[in-house]
Formats: sequence, structure tokens, C-alpha cells
Amino acid sequence: MTKEEQAIRLNKYLAECGICSRRDADKLIEQGVVCINGRIAQAGMKVMPQDEVTVRGKAVRNRENKIVLAYYKPIGVVCTERDKHAKVKVQDDLKYPVRVTYAGRLDKDSEGLLLMTNDGDLIDAMMRGANRHEKEYQVKVNKVLTEEALSEMRAGIYLKELDITTRPCEIIQTGPYTMQMILTQGVNRQIRRMCQNVGYEVKELKRTRVMNVKLANLRPGEYRELTKEEQQCLYQACSMKG
Repeated sequence: MTKEEQAIRLNKYLAECGICSRRDADKLIEQGVVCINGRIAQAGMKVMPQDEVTVRGKAVRNRENKIVLAYYKPIGVVCTERDKHAKVKVQDDLKYPVRVTYAGRLDKDSEGLLLMTNDGDLIDAMMRGANRHEKEYQVKVNKVLTEEALSEMRAGIYLKELDITTRPCEIIQTGPYTMQMILTQGVNRQIRRMCQNVGYEVKELKRTRVMNVKLANLRPGEYRELTKEEQQCLYQACSMKG
């Protein structure tokens, strides 16, 4: 193998090390906090196997072992790594021995399934909206649901504050105040915004499935490693090798 073939783009290297996604890696490089062999890295640089890469002075190493966890994020835990004002961050609650980060957020007041991994490429693939990966939720609102409101949300809601129209989605009413929703995009606080636009306030919101992975019997704060079959199916759905 030639030196050119051994070299890997820096943002991809950081993603494979589980530091962050490629997009966030580009931001770290722009901020000047990434170094290769002691020199501040520039966008587009490549890494050789013998190179030493550091982020904010800490050495990072490429990991062969890809870890994917199913974690039940409790209400009150914040999906952030940088917010100093967050009382309880995901990493504080999870306490996993290997550094992992989340693929798709849940807001502070929501609970349920988060996929946590040290594979930045997997995060990148899962976060691409064009892939239309399914996420399933249980939702409870503040008043009786009407078929008119459900039909509007199923068809897609225009969110003026974001200037986008949500994709058509699957909604099944499960009770007077409750519904099951399956979305294929990841707009910030999407369900809460959709409900607000048709006159409802979300009182409870739980994510129960991400693609082929289900929350199942996990309790708030608990996590489990994906089975070999689950992980293989997840990677295949993202057109990747697990």
C-alpha cells in the first residue's frame, strides 16, 4: 500500500476515533484546536498511521472496536457536551468507560431511546436527513385529539419559525390524548412544534425506536450494548460495514 493510500482525511480520522461527526470535526479544525504532530491542523489535511493527532492537547487514537449502545435518556438529562450550564449531561448520567456520543438528540423534557456510539461515521450516516431513517415516538398532549389535527400533521405541517414543511408521517391515535408517531427527519423539537401548530401542547414525549433498535425493557438511565444482529442490521441500513 502506498503512502497516499494509507493517508486518511483528518475529519474522517476524528470521526473514526469517536470524537465527533465529520461535520463537527471540520468545526474543531476551523477553531484551531486540532494538531498533527504538534502543529495546528488545517482543513483538508490528511493523517498517516504514524502521525500523532491531538484535540485540545489530548491525544486521540483510532479505534477498531465499534461500540453502539441503546440508552434510555431520562427527562432532565441534556444532550450536550459543551453547555456548562446544563445540570446533568448525557455523559454524566451514562458513565460508560469508553467515550461515546449520541446519534440524534432528544430535548431536555423528552425521554427515551438514544443510540450512543464511538463511530463518528455511523453518526454521520444516521444524521443525514436524505436517508429517511425512521424514529418512533409515544406522545401525550393536553387535550383530546381530533381527526382534523391528526390529518394535518400526517400530511406535513409548515413551521413558520424554521421556514420548512415537515415530511408526511405515520400517526396512529392510541387514546383520547395519546398517539404513536413515526418520523423520517430530525427537525429541532419537531413533534412539539407540529403539535403547537395545530393547537396542542405536548405533555409527555418518549422515543421508543430508532430504525431497527427498540427501547424495549430499558428503564430511565439504563443502557445495553446492541446485539451482534442489531448492530449488523443498523450498519447495513446505513450502507456501512459494521
